This record gives sequence, structure tokens and C-alpha cells, in this order.
Amino acid sequence: MLAAVMDYFSSCWGPRSGAGHRGKGSDAAGRQDGLLWYKDAGQLVTGEFSMAVVQANQLLEDQSQVESGSLSLADTGPQGTFVGVFDGHGGPETSRFINDHLFNHLRRFATEHKFMSADVIRKAFQATEEGFLSLVSKEWSLKPQIASVGSCCLVGVICAGTLYVANLGDSRAVLGRLVKATGEVLAIQLSSEHNACYEEVRQELQSSHPDDPHIVVLKHNVWRVKGIIQISRSIGDVYLKKPEYNREPLHSKFRLRETFQRPILSSEPQITEHRIQPNDQFVIFASDGLWEHLSNKEAVDLVQSSPRNGIARRLVKAAMQEAAKKREMRYSDLKKIDRGVRRHFHDDITVVVVFMP
Repeated sequence: MLAAVMDYFSSCWGPRSGAGHRGKGSDAAGRQDGLLWYKDAGQLVTGEFSMAVVQANQLLEDQSQVESGSLSLADTGPQGTFVGVFDGHGGPETSRFINDHLFNHLRRFATEHKFMSADVIRKAFQATEEGFLSLVSKEWSLKPQIASVGSCCLVGVICAGTLYVANLGDSRAVLGRLVKATGEVLAIQLSSEHNACYEEVRQELQSSHPDDPHIVVLKHNVWRVKGIIQISRSIGDVYLKKPEYNREPLHSKFRLRETFQRPILSSEPQITEHRIQPNDQFVIFASDGLWEHLSNKEAVDLVQSSPRNGIARRLVKAAMQEAAKKREMRYSDLKKIDRGVRRHFHDDITVVVVFMP
């Protein structure tokens, strides 16, 4: 099995250790250029991939991984590829927890079921959420802020000719499909975003909480759930799921004035199954840091018109160039800004591009 290359990144690079590379091989583990980490090309049992991450926060809140080979614990189990993009908020704890546990849960349930399915993925999400709830319960008294940390969770699983996409939050998966008659590549979004900026998400929240007139609030021209958070589904964010954690000693900015009886945020992933077609060329999995600056079409066109090697790094660069342009500054100057301060210009950005065989 291909190692989870981003495990190297999260455990050995600056965000956790403050150190540089500590030898896990050469380019197999990827390379670093300032706040940018990248692996330009790698082989999968289902094709090829390229990935890149740029840090903006003081502590990197994005985590990601690519696994390829056996998707179960049994030798005769399903083979395929797993991609995970975990965009944390409020801190890195939840995204790191997902990175450490979700894939292992998926393998365990795939072993029990003897095949891959949406139900296997759903159970893996549920087990990860329950595991993080257990962690919060253990650490609450000494570290109450753990209840306010959460993460979006985007997963892609390619197995037996089917691409499963599961999502919580506002990361996004976009398919590039070739139209042979014209040579055009269509951008097909495979995931739905759970962000209160979308009318359908606000309607879903209002329908689930009909007795709460403040379930979504327009604050500084941004729609937020309870006036606090933009996303409506996540792993973690226990303070908006379990009322017993929405109290002192949690920081006052997270505490609600009124109690709640049922979870405000959901941990139920939206899962789609896509049968891979001969004209399907690639899939871009990325945190919202990319999509804040590039449209689906712009990203797909860049991938289609560029060499495969290093394409994730080029997507990150394109997003950063747009971020610099919006602030009327040069890309070269943006690159010089240190983490923490950099967050005022763009978010952490994670990109994984998977090419079909």
C-alpha cells in the first residue's frame, strides 16, 4: 500500500515540530518550499496523482492523505484508492484526528462488509465522529476549547470502477470530463457544500430547527449558523452538537444564550456514487482555500492544459496569484509573508488531483 504521504507532512514538517524534513526517504515523501509542501507525481493502483499544500494559519489546520492498494484488512478485500481532504477550523486537533482514524475505520468496515459501499463510508464517518466526541469528553475539564474545534471532511474512494465522494462542509470535488467531439473538458462538481451562504443550506437548517428564528444569522454580510460558523455539517464542533459542552469554561464567544435539545450541526455526510466513464479524465479534491479564488472551470482548464507532473502545485500557485491580485500586490511579495499573517490574504490550501487510468 502507498503510504499516506501527508502523514509525513503533518508529523515531520513545521506545523507540529517546527523542524524541517527528518528523513523518511527522498522525494517519495514530497518536498517543501517555504510554506508550500508538494508531491508533484505519484502512482496509484487506479492511476496517478499530484498533491500540494500551502500553509497560511499559524498552525496548519488542513490535513490530507492519499492511500492506494488494499481498502480492507483482508488480503482478498477490495482494492482501490482513498483520498481525504480535512479542512480544520478553530485549531488543528479535529483534522489531525480524522487523518489518524478515518481511513482505518473505513478499512475495518470494508473488511466486515467484504466490499466497498456508501454504507461502509458512512459508518467510517460515524465512527470517526464518535471517536472525537470521546476525546472531547476525556479532555474537556483540562482543555475546554477542544469542544470548539472542528473540521470539514471530503473523501473520495475509487474502487471497482466507481468513485464514491463523501462530504461534510465546504471542501469540493470536481471531475474533468472530456467531450471528444469538441475537445472541451467539462467541469462537473461531484460534491455538495454545506455552507450557510447557500439558500438551500439555510432552508435545510430552518426546516430542521423550525422553533429557532436565529438558526441562521446574517452577520457582517455573511450568513452564519447561530451567528458563529458558516458550515452546517462537520466532524467535531461538539459545542454545537452536545449542549453539555456549550457552557463554562468554554470561551464566551462560543456559548449560546439559550440551550438546545438536538444537534445544531450535523455529522451526516452527503455521499454520491459516480460510475467512472471512459471520458472521465481526472478529479480535483481541494479545500475551500482553492475554490475561494478559482472557479470549477478555471481549475479544470488549468489541469487539462498543463503537464500532469506538478499540477497540484500549479493550482495552488494560481489561487495564490488570484489572492495577491485581489489585494493589489505581487505574488512574489505574498510568498514572503509569514504564516499567521498570511491568513489575512488566503486560507490554508490543500489540493489533490487524481488522474484516471
